[in-house]
Amino acid sequence: MRLLQHPLAWSVAMATLACSAPAFAQTNKPIVLEEVTVTASALNTRPTEMTTPVEVLRGDELTQRTEATLGDTLNGLPGVHASGFGPGVGRPVIRGLEGARVRVLSDGVDVMDASTISPDHAITTDTLLVEQIEVLKGPATLLYGGGAIGGVVNLIDRKVPTYVPEKGIEGNVHLRGNTVADERAGAVGVTLGAGQVAGHIEASKSEADPYRIPGNPSRQEGAFNDSESYSLGLSWIGERGYLGAAFSRQEKEYGLLAHEHIDCHTHHQTEWHCGGHGDHDDHDHDHEHEDEHGAYISMVQRRWDVRGEYADPFAGFELAKLRVSHTDYEHDEIEEGVVGTRFENQGTEARLELTHQPFHGWRGVVGGQTSRRDFSAEGEEDYLIPTLTRSHAVFLLEELKIGDWRYELGLRHDWQDTDADGIRAGVAAPDRSHSGTSASAGATWRFAPDYSLRGSLSRSQRLPSAEELYAFGPHAATGVIEVGDPDLKKETGYNIEFGLSKLAGVVTYDLSVYRNQISDFIYMADAGTDPGDGVREFEYRQRDAVLHGVEGVIRLQATDGLKVSLFGDLVRGKLKGDGNLPRIPASRLGVRFDQRITASLAGQVEAYRVKGQSRVADDETSTSGYTMLGAGLSYRGQTNEDLGYLLYARANNLLDEKARQHSSFIKDEVLLPGRNLTVGVKFDF
Repeated sequence: MRLLQHPLAWSVAMATLACSAPAFAQTNKPIVLEEVTVTASALNTRPTEMTTPVEVLRGDELTQRTEATLGDTLNGLPGVHASGFGPGVGRPVIRGLEGARVRVLSDGVDVMDASTISPDHAITTDTLLVEQIEVLKGPATLLYGGGAIGGVVNLIDRKVPTYVPEKGIEGNVHLRGNTVADERAGAVGVTLGAGQVAGHIEASKSEADPYRIPGNPSRQEGAFNDSESYSLGLSWIGERGYLGAAFSRQEKEYGLLAHEHIDCHTHHQTEWHCGGHGDHDDHDHDHEHEDEHGAYISMVQRRWDVRGEYADPFAGFELAKLRVSHTDYEHDEIEEGVVGTRFENQGTEARLELTHQPFHGWRGVVGGQTSRRDFSAEGEEDYLIPTLTRSHAVFLLEELKIGDWRYELGLRHDWQDTDADGIRAGVAAPDRSHSGTSASAGATWRFAPDYSLRGSLSRSQRLPSAEELYAFGPHAATGVIEVGDPDLKKETGYNIEFGLSKLAGVVTYDLSVYRNQISDFIYMADAGTDPGDGVREFEYRQRDAVLHGVEGVIRLQATDGLKVSLFGDLVRGKLKGDGNLPRIPASRLGVRFDQRITASLAGQVEAYRVKGQSRVADDETSTSGYTMLGAGLSYRGQTNEDLGYLLYARANNLLDEKARQHSSFIKDEVLLPGRNLTVGVKFDF
């Protein structure tokens, strides 16, 4: 057995199991799932009542599984994987879809960074400062737009206070570190308040060296990740609501793994040629100031948020909810100490939701949102001309509860105008306008006290992004020449889903099966040209596609202290006719043991198998399967009534497996981190 070949893995796993042995003789105690509200549902629906599946991470569970990136934090949830581009970039992949098809929100409004433009661009969220993460799996376009055809990740923070602390002050301090990258990280947040005013201040800082890779003492070259951020917020809080604002700033530097400069130029304005010849070969990257990190990104983002809620704003409505955000984002891509390309993105988004009082039994939300994104790139990798994208939408979501049934209906319409400012393929790039309509219907049936059956049918439309319309040039992150198409049409997805849940008892479970058929799916295909120097040219094209899969978790309360969970997911993605979609995650199956050793001490052991992925797209390589083993211990204590703390230790990849993430663009060049131990402490006061 391979586990026996790894003494550290065997020792940690056996120690945890040994501590749990006495509990096996205890009497079974039924599981009762925690009820939380999902703010991203607009109606603050509980997960057990929603017509589509949702995962919520909060409290100690979120603290212990937090990683440096959002994708790595969520990786392992059923149906959720990560698309890594090194330790600084981890975007979530939901049911095989990522990038522009998965919207990442900060309390309901877009993070408005540059992460959807390129796979090597980080999501600008500080995971150390997040209080709750909500993952809506499947189309969520009704509330958040066509970009959410794959799903939504909503991040809840405290930077805008919503209440006055009972004792005038509250906060937390979180410190952690790991061995695989010598990480040093810490965060602090404090809320102060008196009368009707509350203020919040928070900050974090983390430093991580290139991580160690399995099988030898070397490290993954260039895989460093440093960041720091802070936020200041102030709110007025009354009996019927609040209104507040916050300013936040984040700086981040991280290595660009597998980054390779592409020397290409056009012939006759449309034909690409790569590799120097004649007087074109004058770029040798022989700079005086070579940076010790190699290629890396230096990013700065400034963000302003205004948030407010007001109960009973006027007749017929019970709640008004306002969110306005503005982001000023820029990053430099630095190679050999010289800035190669500068990306700038200024975005503003506002949304207003009005919850109306029940009308003939129907309760719902009507709202609208508007956004503006001004993007530009200058330098060697300016494969995308400056664009200004403006979008507007109105939406309606209604629910009706009759006995054991909950029905949900929704409708949304989007308008989008994209103005291009530049020359593409020798001519002025044309402006483009698109519109789309999305609709959904679903129901949840509580057919027995502890059982729930759900089903939904939706039609979702995603409008083309500026990158898909106007890309034209070499892109070092993907290693190819990307050519967009200004004549692309909107995508239309038809999704059907069924789910079955058992909510309480010795055995509980949550199982889902779905099929998502997308007409005019936008993807990159080999253009069939030969630019030279081993570089390929890819074009954005459209073709019908289908994704279908299953996912779920089954929990068994084996004893009063021991819970055993079996979890897994599988997704298949194909183009109509023939061909697979690229970077579809491999199927995954795992088991987890959670042992409550004492009232304060808990232990976990988790193992999962990721199958090899051989169903690949044209010119895509397959990946081998691997097994991951992890274990952890945590202790929740209280020094006095005002100060609590959590001590935790978590070991990952105890088998030191050589693993490659199939959903990553750079899986052929980069291994996942090796054996790692993370330790941390969090104080709450």
